[in-house]
Amino acid sequence: MFFSVIIPIFNRPLEVFELLTSLVDQSCKDFEVILIEDGSTLKADLVASKFKSDLIIRYFFQENQGQGFARNFGMTQAKGDFFVILDSDVILPKDYLLVLESAIISRKLDAFGGPDAAAPDFSNLQKAMDFAMTSFWTTGGIRGKLKDPSKYQARGFNMGVSRKVFESLGGFVDPNRGEDIEWSIRIKEAGFKLELVEEAYVYHKRKNTIKSFVKQAFSFGRNRVNVSRYHPKAIKLVHWMPTFFLIFLISISVNALFFRVLIIPHLLIFGTWAALVIYQASWRYKSILVGDLALLTSILQLSGYGLGFIYELFKKGVKG
Repeated sequence: MFFSVIIPIFNRPLEVFELLTSLVDQSCKDFEVILIEDGSTLKADLVASKFKSDLIIRYFFQENQGQGFARNFGMTQAKGDFFVILDSDVILPKDYLLVLESAIISRKLDAFGGPDAAAPDFSNLQKAMDFAMTSFWTTGGIRGKLKDPSKYQARGFNMGVSRKVFESLGGFVDPNRGEDIEWSIRIKEAGFKLELVEEAYVYHKRKNTIKSFVKQAFSFGRNRVNVSRYHPKAIKLVHWMPTFFLIFLISISVNALFFRVLIIPHLLIFGTWAALVIYQASWRYKSILVGDLALLTSILQLSGYGLGFIYELFKKGVKG
């Protein structure tokens, strides 16, 4: 199997260098790399040129259109049997492509999605953000651990499709608003086999600040509603959970001011959840500091998503 690794880029030359370095180290060598610079002012062309002796690599520049359409262009240029789509801020374990190839063949997959994780050398804040995005106590584990892998909706930081899927359905229909989830739903509705490949994980080296992390969570909430414009059944009960969490936090403040009798059960519920978050994050990353930071990032991730979800639902309702 020959892979085409497709990477959209926007102002990330340092991240691209780390990703390409991890591609050079892959145990599987049957792949090409296609870089699509999506209107960046800080380009990665010189970085790409440094790897031409080690990788089959092609670099393209286009005016800014959004990562979804940059990926589409990359797929039109691809020569592989299977297209692997990655964000430019991920790093691959050495056997990533080998593990992926084995899963595609043994499970007869037409498409896949893989999880993300934090590498041991990531900062404490990066590990806390990783926990907030992947933990059962924040996202229900839907980004990487499912009893039924066929229920997974692939994310653009780590996903892929066969050439047949792309030629049959086309690519992304939206530049940057839940386009990966929309594509996943469309792929499954067309009868293709898309599943989570849990072992094909990437290290997601987010460079977020606390502020940008909250903005990203807000966008994720909006994106889920945007997907429902294409697929009305895209919103499930689980996607309402961050909104319920936000309402619960607000109710704690209201009860503290006006209904103090009710504050004790609310605090017990919140305290239990907080203790579980701190304990699990501390155990996973072997650091109490990460556990404390994970509580902060978990609260911000859920609240940001919930607020974005409500905002976009209201906006959709007003337009409707």
